[in-house]
Amino acid sequence: MINYKGKVALVTGASSGIGEAFAKNLASKGSSVVLVARSKDKLEALATNLTNTYGVSTYVIATDLSKPNAAKEIAEHVNKLGLEINILVNNAGFGTHGRFEEVPMDRYREMINLNITSLVDMTAQFLPQMQKQKDGIIVNLASFLAFYPFPYMGAYSATKAFVLSFSEALWAENRHLGIRVLALCPGATKTGFFDVSGGRSDVPGGVNGSPQAVAKTAFRGLEKNRSYIVDGVGNYWIANASRFVTRKLMAIISERLNRPKSQS
Repeated sequence: MINYKGKVALVTGASSGIGEAFAKNLASKGSSVVLVARSKDKLEALATNLTNTYGVSTYVIATDLSKPNAAKEIAEHVNKLGLEINILVNNAGFGTHGRFEEVPMDRYREMINLNITSLVDMTAQFLPQMQKQKDGIIVNLASFLAFYPFPYMGAYSATKAFVLSFSEALWAENRHLGIRVLALCPGATKTGFFDVSGGRSDVPGGVNGSPQAVAKTAFRGLEKNRSYIVDGVGNYWIANASRFVTRKLMAIISERLNRPKSQS
């Protein structure tokens, strides 16, 4: 059984959705929480709630992780607070939806910077200390779309494929050092994701997951020291469908399911 009491957790994208659910769960388990997101007001309200409800210390760092050097600045802020991060939840990210050529390249760059570059940067900042202590937890938000190409969200699913592969490699590298690394692969979850992506909500499996259920799945995966875990039985079978059909057929089926209505 993992002991979370007295640990310090840093959660990115903590102002709402899955990040907020992680922060509440960790606080309820006795961890102090460093909350990171762009919205200072939302973070401060959440921090006050967590402190009043669970009696834990909370800290707010309002920043945009997609900007260069954001991870380094966060690490410097954490050092000034005199904290050592034991648990890192790389949750911040977003997706795009539409034909590849219809989405501005600036939007793709922002997404890749947030979903991949900042996640790697944050890991690089905090993993070495965990290795010295021979104790630590890293949870990286991937997706069940990490397992196969998903047309009209191709760049997004590719970023999540990176997260999955990266996390599994880190798990293998650090499994003898007392560090748990988990790629969390939820399906479509009831958050603000589709408002940001501009996508359709009738994706495979439907928008059925809740942030609370996704966080609970992650903690279950950590207890079992899994390298990845898919939230939801239906999502698990969709993610592993490529074991039974070719990737080419999966791409064709996904294209038909996810085709914009204007092109149907």
